[in-house]
Amino acid sequence: MSTPKTLFDKVWDAHVVRQIEGGPDVLFIDRHFIHEVTSPVAFLGLEGRHASVLFSERTFATADHNTPTINQHLPVADPQSASQLDALERNAHKYDISHWGLGHQKNGIVHVVGPENGITLPGMTIVCGDSHTSTHGAFGAIAFGIGTSEVEMVLATQCIMQPKPKKMRITVNGQPGKGVLSKDIILYVIAQISASGATGYFVEYAGQVFENMSMEGRMTVCNMSIEMGARGGMIAPDATTLSYLKGRDLSPKGEQWDKLVPYWQTLKTDEGATFDVDLTFDAADIEPQITYGTNPGLGTGVTQHIPMADTIKDGAASYKKSLQYMGFAENESMLGKPVDFVFLGSCTNGRIEDFRAFASIVKGRQKASHVTAWLVPGSHVVEKQIQDEGILDILTQAGFELRQPGCSACLAMNEDKIPAGKYAVSTSNRNFEGRQGPGARTLLASPLVAAAAAVTGEVSDPRQFI
Repeated sequence: MSTPKTLFDKVWDAHVVRQIEGGPDVLFIDRHFIHEVTSPVAFLGLEGRHASVLFSERTFATADHNTPTINQHLPVADPQSASQLDALERNAHKYDISHWGLGHQKNGIVHVVGPENGITLPGMTIVCGDSHTSTHGAFGAIAFGIGTSEVEMVLATQCIMQPKPKKMRITVNGQPGKGVLSKDIILYVIAQISASGATGYFVEYAGQVFENMSMEGRMTVCNMSIEMGARGGMIAPDATTLSYLKGRDLSPKGEQWDKLVPYWQTLKTDEGATFDVDLTFDAADIEPQITYGTNPGLGTGVTQHIPMADTIKDGAASYKKSLQYMGFAENESMLGKPVDFVFLGSCTNGRIEDFRAFASIVKGRQKASHVTAWLVPGSHVVEKQIQDEGILDILTQAGFELRQPGCSACLAMNEDKIPAGKYAVSTSNRNFEGRQGPGARTLLASPLVAAAAAVTGEVSDPRQFI
């Protein structure tokens, strides 16, 4: 009888081209996503070696990181951004790679457009020169970010050398409480195990909470896996996965679909398979979350107080430095903290479900007059859904404006930068010093918590508006 395998082992082992004794595995890559920031140097490397792209049909290019989110029909003003966008278009054309540039109807954030077009499928290996590639693990794929030299390696060989990570399973059972979204679940988990708690592991998420989650919710969870140090995260495909994928533009059709479904249904952890670490949490313990520090592990329930330094795993000195940067103090209440900016968007929370949640709170209310809000859909598909569902009308009546798709204030590589010293409640994935602009102070939260902050002008409990 065969040894029981985890979901991760099944997908990884099926893609090993060669095992190097005492070294990394050579892994075949099914899908390679590229964007304008990490690909130009990789293509220069190819040219320098007179190499070509081995399987151009397995590579997909989109512009997202430093694209403007207003007036996308005009030439891009920033010279470096314009140069990178030109390079992406030129390289995609030269090597016959599918390219969704600025203005293309399918353009958007790489980790939003991949799934929504059916490019991301269960059982695949997926890489991109972007750390939040882990998003695609929501479909039962092994997906992880790579560096520029590795982008070049995948373009040239469709393979990558990787040491096999250890395995961790995180199980969350029970029924999430009122106002608790997938973002709260993952922020809570990261706060429990710290921002380095899963370093060296690939995480499988299991239990009722993830089984009952929408695909958008699962993508949010897997997206944030690397914020606890993990190489990636994945969730076993099920009926929810198949329902999401069926009929999408580039999803398999007809006979090909019928052939793949039985295989996809085998992609789950066998009974008796073991993990290096197994953690379990109860959904009943989780309330809407917010971060107060400068890494995603420094978070707490929105109604709680900032913890004392001696309770923090990362050490008191760095913790106090973090609070100093944020202008916060130990034991202060998070409720009532002033908010200057609100950002709804990014590959973490830029999907239609996130805009529906945000709109559910702001409907019939008004944006606080001193708050600047940037609402940025993850793609043109999401932008159209926002319009078609009447969400844009709700947002407009409440005093909000919708911007155009892109990564935007998540990493502030375009004009969307939070000014120094200002507080931003953000639905993105990182709250590092300067991540959203030099001196910016970021509080990570769900779309509901962001919406509550946008209408009150301070950190508020969204449950009072539900």
